[in-house]
Amino acid sequence: MGAVKTAHTNGVAARGRTRSGRSRAWARMGVMSLFRDDGIVLRTQKLGEADRIITLLTRGHGRVRAVARGVRRTKSKFGARLEPFSHVDVQFFARGSELVGRGLPLCTQSETIAPYGGGIVTDYARYTAGTAMLETAERFTDHEGEPAVQQYLLLVGGLRTLARGEHAPHLVLDAFLLRSLAVNGYAPSFGDCAKCGMPGPNRFFSVASGGSVCVDCRVPGSVVPSPQTLVLLGALLTGDWETADACEPRYVREGSGLVSAYLHWHLERGLRSLRYVEK
Repeated sequence: MGAVKTAHTNGVAARGRTRSGRSRAWARMGVMSLFRDDGIVLRTQKLGEADRIITLLTRGHGRVRAVARGVRRTKSKFGARLEPFSHVDVQFFARGSELVGRGLPLCTQSETIAPYGGGIVTDYARYTAGTAMLETAERFTDHEGEPAVQQYLLLVGGLRTLARGEHAPHLVLDAFLLRSLAVNGYAPSFGDCAKCGMPGPNRFFSVASGGSVCVDCRVPGSVVPSPQTLVLLGALLTGDWETADACEPRYVREGSGLVSAYLHWHLERGLRSLRYVEK
């Protein structure tokens, strides 16, 4: 009996030490919190042998990077839901009371809301346009943890339209770029003068001045695009798809060049993915 009692006592002591060790570990880690949000997967990076760092644009927390464990294993269904273009409902496990803090949170669960990638990755034009949209969204949300609801909603709507094939991919991309510029405070003018407000149409276009400019406000480097090109860009900005879809290819190409230059000016460097987009 004494041996049994000793063993029992040792077991209790061992469990006590284990609980004590766990308590100390949790104390070192601090408060752990669960967060749930929906978002679009922007990109993924390999981490170790089986993990990935997932970058998402979420509705409530803006851009978030999180570690997804084991998602690169061939049998992982969890990993298949965390691919670029996917619209997902995600659960995060983070240290402290904030999702974005001292370390990367863990992505512990995800459910597919809409698998936009299925309608995008099988078509080269859609894929390259979609990749440019993801890069744009990431560039406009450079501070992690800051909500960017308008940018998030723009991205969800843009990927949905792209995946369904409702309009030409390059038109969807240009519309997304223009509207992203607008919600971030860089809306270009395609009619009235961007400097003095003179009613349009105005002949000249200056990236540095904010769009269309009148004769008196034009600056060196201003260009003279076709009137139809400015009509197209105005239609893309406001969502007039009937006008945009009917535009001739030459005006579409000229418009894409203006959009790219305007975006480059405000981002201070161009998008790497734009060079692969078919025009």
